[in-house]
Amino acid sequence: MKVFEEDVRIPGAGHEIRAKVLTPDGGGKRPGIVLYSDIFQLTESTLRTCRRLAATGLVVCVPEIYPRGELAGVALEFDDAGKQAGLAAAASMTTAEFDEDRVSVLDYLAGRDDVTTLHAGGWCLGGHLAFRAALDERVASTVCFYPTGLHNGALGADTADSLSRAAEIRGRLMIIFGSRDPHVPAGARVQIVSALYEAGLEDLELHVYAGGEHAFMRDVGPRYDPALTDLGLAEAVSFLGGRSLP
Repeated sequence: MKVFEEDVRIPGAGHEIRAKVLTPDGGGKRPGIVLYSDIFQLTESTLRTCRRLAATGLVVCVPEIYPRGELAGVALEFDDAGKQAGLAAAASMTTAEFDEDRVSVLDYLAGRDDVTTLHAGGWCLGGHLAFRAALDERVASTVCFYPTGLHNGALGADTADSLSRAAEIRGRLMIIFGSRDPHVPAGARVQIVSALYEAGLEDLELHVYAGGEHAFMRDVGPRYDPALTDLGLAEAVSFLGGRSLP
């Protein structure tokens, strides 16, 4: 399926949020999903994956995650300088600011004429942001790919209360980890799963891919695993579609 792309500016609280919207060919109303990038923002690597998801029949909105500072509109390089810049930008954002931007993006997506239900997803830091999007009762389902900071609240300038608010999630939830992810090792995964069960979220999907490293879906660099990427995307599409999509 062909995918059409447009650059949009979403009104925030005193600022604009740059985003890409990817729309499947054919028109009509479709499920909409906000997809959060990793710390490097809207790189071509991230957009390639987003295009694949849009081609399954989703209206995909990919917002920048640092719309307030000097990295607004910047896609970082996958090198040490880019990593440090991304981490510094994340550390400058408060949880309240991340949440404020999330509401703005979901409001925008909900207001589109071609969107039916709302969904969320993301990778790494963006996986954590997707988890927080799941706290919005409008979000029907969420897929978090190797989310960082859920077990210890590491997100931005302060300690996020994400996991302690898990009971607020009303939609369906899937989390995909890699077994060799140093940011979310086995102990952290146990902590996350235990907290989710204690919060009453027993009907959820959890996957740990053997051999998967952190950022195994980023198709640049030595961590990339094409087979696990295809598996993760297939699982996500099936899950987001309520098992009705191919």
